[in-house]
Amino acid sequence: MNVAYILNTYPQPSHSFIRRELRALEAGGARIVRLAMRRSDSDLVDPADREEAARTEYVLDLGAAGLLRETLANALSGPGRFGRAFALAWRMGRVSETGLARHLIYLVEACAVARRCAELGLDHVHAHFGTNATAVALLAQAVGGPGYSFTTHGPEEFDAPRALALGLKLDRAAFAVAISQFGRSQLARWAAFDTWPRLHVVHCTIEPEHFADPPPLPDGPLRLVNIGRFVEQKGQMLLVEAMARLRDTQLDVHLMLVGDGEMRADLEAAIARHGLGDRIILTGWLDEAGVRRELAGAHGLILPSFAEGLPMVVMEAMAMARPVIATFIAGIPELVRPEETGWLVPAGDVDALTQAVAEMAAMPSDRLSGMGQAARARVLERHDATREAAKLADHFARAIAARASSDPAR
Repeated sequence: MNVAYILNTYPQPSHSFIRRELRALEAGGARIVRLAMRRSDSDLVDPADREEAARTEYVLDLGAAGLLRETLANALSGPGRFGRAFALAWRMGRVSETGLARHLIYLVEACAVARRCAELGLDHVHAHFGTNATAVALLAQAVGGPGYSFTTHGPEEFDAPRALALGLKLDRAAFAVAISQFGRSQLARWAAFDTWPRLHVVHCTIEPEHFADPPPLPDGPLRLVNIGRFVEQKGQMLLVEAMARLRDTQLDVHLMLVGDGEMRADLEAAIARHGLGDRIILTGWLDEAGVRRELAGAHGLILPSFAEGLPMVVMEAMAMARPVIATFIAGIPELVRPEETGWLVPAGDVDALTQAVAEMAAMPSDRLSGMGQAARARVLERHDATREAAKLADHFARAIAARASSDPAR
C-alpha cells in the first residue's frame, strides 16, 4: 500500500497526532510519502518534528518556474481533463473566503502533486483537514492523480462548510474520516445521502508506551495545566477570571498555561491586572516530553474551549491518569464522563468553570486518583494508535481496490 499524505504546513508543534498516525501506519507495513505544500515557520522544538521535516517533500520548493512547468505539462498532456479541473477550482474559489486566485494556486500545486504521485507509483492520497490540503487532493485527482480521502478535525471545517466547499469534497472523495461521532454527524449535514456510508470515524491516538507508568498525583495545593494555542476559541481568558475568583475565596490553586499564540499579550495583561502572577505561569510551547512533565506535576487538565474537535491534550492528560475539566462541546463528551473521569461545564460559563475547580480542590486525594485511573482506562481503550491506524489502513485498502476495479488500466 503506497499512500501520499497531503498537508499544508507540516510539521507543526500542534500536529503530533499526524506524526503518530503516520508512524503507526508505517509500522503496519504501509509506505507513506509526506507531501506538504510549505515548511513550518515555527521553531520546531521537538526532535521528532525535526525528523518529520527531514522526511517531508515540499511542493513549493519547486519554485515558481518549476510549478509553472508542471502545470503546462499537465495541461498539454490532457487539455480536456485539465479544463475540468480548472472548472472545479473556479467553482470552489467562487464560494471561498480565500478567493479564486488562491484556488488557482491550489490547482498549480495539484499538478505537481499528481506528477509526483505518478513518479513514485502511489496508489492513494490522504489529506488532513478539510481545508486547502483537501482542495489540493481533490484537484490532484481531477488532473489525473490517485483517488483521495481526508480527515476532518473541526472546528474550522464546521464553521464555514459552504466556503470550504465541504460537500463537494466529501462527495468526490473515496471516503472521509471524522475523529469523533459528533464530527461525523457534521459531515453528514453537507454530504449527499449516498455519501454517508463512506463517512467513517477514526480516532486521533496516543502511543500507550509513552504513558506506561504515570506518576501518582502530586502532593500540595491544587495544580492545573492548560495546553493549547492562545486564541479566542480556546477560552484561556476565562481561566484568568476563574483564577481571580478562586483567589478571592482563599482557595490555593495554581495554573500552568502551556502554549503560545496571538493572545499571549492579552493574557499577560489580564494576569497582571488581576495580580495573579504568583498563581499563573506561561511556559511557551513545550515538546512532548515537556508536556508530559507538566501533566505529571499537575492534578488535572483544564480546557475551557468554545470550539473544538476532540483535543489531543484531553487524551494525553487522561493517559497520564489526570482528571479533566472541559466544556460540553463537540467530541469531548464522547470521552470525558462527568463524575467518572472529570467534569464537563457549559462553554463560556465562568461560574460553572470556577465551581468545577473548587470541587476538584475539595475532592479527597484517593477519590481524585481513582477518577484519574478511570480516565486512563477509558482513553487507552478508545485511542490506541495501532488499532486506529489499522482501521484507517483498511479504509485505504478498500478505496484502492475499488478504484482499481472501476479502472483496470490503473
